[in-house]
Amino acid sequence: METKEIAEKLVAWCKQGDFEKPYQELYSPKIISIENDGKSEGGRVEGFEGIQQKGEWWTENFEVHDTKVSDPIVADNWFSVKFEMDTTHKPSGMRSTTSEIAVYQVKDGKIVKEQFFYDEPEQ
Repeated sequence: METKEIAEKLVAWCKQGDFEKPYQELYSPKIISIENDGKSEGGRVEGFEGIQQKGEWWTENFEVHDTKVSDPIVADNWFSVKFEMDTTHKPSGMRSTTSEIAVYQVKDGKIVKEQFFYDEPEQ
């Protein structure tokens, strides 16, 4: 698959609320996933096991009320997507809306790297 086709499929599934299918269909087993600069605990994971642990942490800590997903912007083997999420942090009960840019790298027809950029919540 070409990068544009992968980007369009990922966005379509995310707009439908299916965040699991992209991992099954579009991701390399050697995926690298990075949050912001990757320096915080859990900020960089590798492989499906790391992605699964990250997803479990997210589900345990956040209730998602709504997600908006932009159309992708594609450049060679890269694409980006803007996500806006209305969530409640389960431990604190604090509800907020956040916005992030996700950047994906494609190699050999699979997503091999994803990195998310967003403002850290103020403490």
